[in-house]
Amino acid sequence: MRLLDRRRLGFVVILGVAVIFGGTLVASAQGNSQWAHEKNRVRKEQKAEEKAQKHGYRLQHGDRSYDTDQRGVDLIRHAVDAGYQQGRQAGTNDRRYGRGDNYRDEPNYRTGNYGYQNYVDLAQYQYYYREGFERGYRDGYSSAAQYGTNAGGKWSILGTILDGILNLRSN
Repeated sequence: MRLLDRRRLGFVVILGVAVIFGGTLVASAQGNSQWAHEKNRVRKEQKAEEKAQKHGYRLQHGDRSYDTDQRGVDLIRHAVDAGYQQGRQAGTNDRRYGRGDNYRDEPNYRTGNYGYQNYVDLAQYQYYYREGFERGYRDGYSSAAQYGTNAGGKWSILGTILDGILNLRSN
């Protein structure tokens, strides 16, 4: 083999090793970048969880209390308001059709899980839903607005009533 051919062959071999080695470095760098991104994402989630725990809330009814975060509070507020709306409709219907004044016979009151999402405890959700339902039923049956207000055709429980039901405390 001539010297020139050996040099070319040597150059091709060195170039091939460099390409393979360089590709490995790039793949490794990309892998490290993905790992770092995942590590940062997990760290952010942990910080958000710690913040939620530091800025959590305690719901109190009777001798029972329930710790939750902002999302839990929002779902419990939704439970009270959904209960109020459903109760108001049921009370209005019972009055309209001459049925007795008994919200406890209503299927939605008995189950208490209309609109439930399992982020909060079912028993807690049911308690707050029923609190809203009872007040809505009373307003609907009496055709009054003692506990709620109508905005644009949609009934909602009054904020002061909601705050009284929730008995919310910051941790």
